[in-house]
Amino acid sequence: MADNYNLPPQAYQQHDDEIDLKELFLALWKGKWIIIFVTAIFAVGGVLYALSQPNTYKAEAVLASANDSKSGGLAAMASQFGGLASLAGISLGGGGTDSKAMALATLQSRQFLNSFIHKYDILVPLMAGEKWSEPTDTLQLDPEIYDAQSKTWVREVEPGKSPEPSDWEAYKEFKKLIAVSESKDNGLVTLSITHLSPTIAKQWVDWLVIDINAWVKKESLDETKRNISYLEEQIERTSISDMQSVFYQLIEEQTKNLMLAQVQEEFAFKIIDPAVVPEEKAGPKRALICILAVLLGGMLGAAIVLIRYAFAKKD
Repeated sequence: MADNYNLPPQAYQQHDDEIDLKELFLALWKGKWIIIFVTAIFAVGGVLYALSQPNTYKAEAVLASANDSKSGGLAAMASQFGGLASLAGISLGGGGTDSKAMALATLQSRQFLNSFIHKYDILVPLMAGEKWSEPTDTLQLDPEIYDAQSKTWVREVEPGKSPEPSDWEAYKEFKKLIAVSESKDNGLVTLSITHLSPTIAKQWVDWLVIDINAWVKKESLDETKRNISYLEEQIERTSISDMQSVFYQLIEEQTKNLMLAQVQEEFAFKIIDPAVVPEEKAGPKRALICILAVLLGGMLGAAIVLIRYAFAKKD
C-alpha cells in the first residue's frame, strides 16, 4: 500500500507575498520626478519659513546659593537650639539645600512671575513684540496685537475674553522665555531669558536676580519677626526662669539673623557671572529648519510613489 504525501498549497504561494526590493527601487526611480517635485516644494517652504522667523537672543547669569555660606552658622544654631525651638513652636531653618530649592521654585512660580510682570510693566514687550530693530535698539510691536499710538490692545480674541492679556496668559508666555538650570557638579544655577531684543533679555535677567533676592529676603524677615514676637509672648506666659532663659537665647539668635538679613542684598543668590547683552543670536536655527524640511519632503514624496505603486500592483 502506497503512501500519498500531499504538500499544502500555501507553501507554493509564499513567493506572491514577498517584497521584491528591486521592484521597489524601480518604482522609486520611475517616480523620481514626483519625489524631486515634493522635496523642492518643502525645501522652498522651509527656506521661506526660516527667513520669516525673527532672531531671538539669550542672556544668562550664573548664580550661587547665598545660603551655602551661611549654612555652617545656621546648622550650628539649629543643632544647639533646634530641639528647644521646635518645642516652642518655631523653626530656625538652617537647611541650605531646602532654602535653595524653595528659592528656585519661587523664581518660576506664577505668583512671583506675575508680580514681576506688573512691577516692571513689561506686558507689552512680553506679549506684543514682533521683531528687534538693531540700528535703533528698539523693539517693534505687532500692530495687530497692540496699538502703540493709542496704547490699547487690539488683538482678536474669542467672545467673552478681554483684548488685554490676562495674568494667566502672561505667565504662560513668560515661562516660554525663562530657563533655570542647576549644575549637578558644582550646584551653580544658570538663569536665562530668551527674547527678541538682546537688551531686554539682559535687563530682565538683572531684574529677576534683584527681585528673587528681595522676595526671599522679605519672606525670611517676616518669618523671623513672627518668631521673635511669638517668643516674646511665651516669655510673658511662663514663670519658669529656665524656660525664660531659653527663650531669651532664641530671641537673641533670631535678632542676629534679622540684623544680618537686613544688610544683605544678595540674600538668596550671589552673582558669579552677571548677564551681558548677547551679540549673537540664539535662534531660530534656520539651517536645521531647512534640512528638516528637505528630509520631510523627500520622505513624503517617496511615500506617495510607494502608495501609488502598491495600488497599481493590486490592480
